[in-house]
Amino acid sequence: MEKMRRADREIISRAEIEGIIRRSLVCRLALADENRPYIVPLCFGYKDNSLYFHSAVQGKKIDIIKKNNRVCFEFDVDSEVIKADKACEWGMQYKSVVGFGQASFLEDSESKRRALDIIMKQYSGESSAYPEAKLKHTVIIKVDIEHMTGKQAQ
Repeated sequence: MEKMRRADREIISRAEIEGIIRRSLVCRLALADENRPYIVPLCFGYKDNSLYFHSAVQGKKIDIIKKNNRVCFEFDVDSEVIKADKACEWGMQYKSVVGFGQASFLEDSESKRRALDIIMKQYSGESSAYPEAKLKHTVIIKVDIEHMTGKQAQ
C-alpha cells in the first residue's frame, strides 16, 4: 500500500480506527462496474475485521459484486468546516477510515442472522429476531477487510 502523503495526519492505532468505524452512521461502499466507479452509502455492521451489509435480492450493487468482488469503503466522523478570513485558508476537520477488501454473499440462514445482529448492534446495541421468510428475501454482503488506514485533520 502507498504511504500517506501527510504522515502527520495518519491514524496508526487500530483501536482508534475501529473507534471511528463504531461511531459512524454510514459506510460508503465503492465498487467497480467494468471501467465505471459506483459508490453507495449503506447501513453496516463491523466485527472481527469484516463489514456486513444487508440488501434486497436484486439491484445494481449485487450485479456489480457478482462480476467484481473487489471493493473500497469509507467512513467519516467529526466533520466540521473551519472558516478563515481568506477563502484559500478554509479547511475541514474530520476523522476518516478508507479501506479495501473482498465482498462475498452469506447464503445460510444462521450466518445471515449473525450478520444482521452485528448490523443491529451497530445502531441499537441489541440483536433481534429475523423471520425465515424475511431472510429468504435478504442478501447479506460480507466484506473481508484486507487493509485500512485512518486519517484526521484538526
